[in-house]
Amino acid sequence: MVTKMASKVRGAKSVVEASQPTRELILDAAERLFATHGVDAVAVRDLARELGLTAPSLYNHFASKQALYDAVLERGLRPILDLIRESWKGGQLRPEETLDRLLRHLAQHPHLAQLLQRALLDESSGGAATLAKWLGPMYQEGVRVLGAAAETAGWDREELPHLAMALFGMVFSYFTNLNAVRALAPRHQPLAPRQLELQRQVLEKAVYRLLGPQRISSKKGRER
Repeated sequence: MVTKMASKVRGAKSVVEASQPTRELILDAAERLFATHGVDAVAVRDLARELGLTAPSLYNHFASKQALYDAVLERGLRPILDLIRESWKGGQLRPEETLDRLLRHLAQHPHLAQLLQRALLDESSGGAATLAKWLGPMYQEGVRVLGAAAETAGWDREELPHLAMALFGMVFSYFTNLNAVRALAPRHQPLAPRQLELQRQVLEKAVYRLLGPQRISSKKGRER
């Protein structure tokens, strides 16, 4: 009898645990709400309600809203920082592999770009200061990688910060403007595999034209 009761208790407990949102689901919901409303405007109780939890139960996963925001940024931006660092291998830029992995990552986290934009526009937000801890290293690594690649493509060193920001904008703007794309072209599905492949092709051509031998030839032609 005791064994049967214990088995029922374990079974009931496993059902409850299975119905609880996982860490990834919590981060997905937080990323979406932070992107839509801004970090300061989202309370823990809002997120808990979204997930069908109580606020105290959410604190079992994350000690505070700041800890949750930190985890969202860690999950979203750490792979991008690593990609930037790996994009210059053996003295050669590899845009095909880098762009493919980057676009797949951003498609898996479609609210990340909007979250970044909102935080950067709201300078008074506490989220902007936390975000700067990630964007600083990303920018520095980006300029370092571009410095090695752009030197052979005829770019001046003082142009590198502008080039880095232009490339950042090209990659992230597609995901930042997902809502605009859906509104302006209702039949267009920007996250469909075919559309993501087309976006990768566009970015790959743009990178090659900015950093490839065409840039050197065009500059030498102007100098003549």
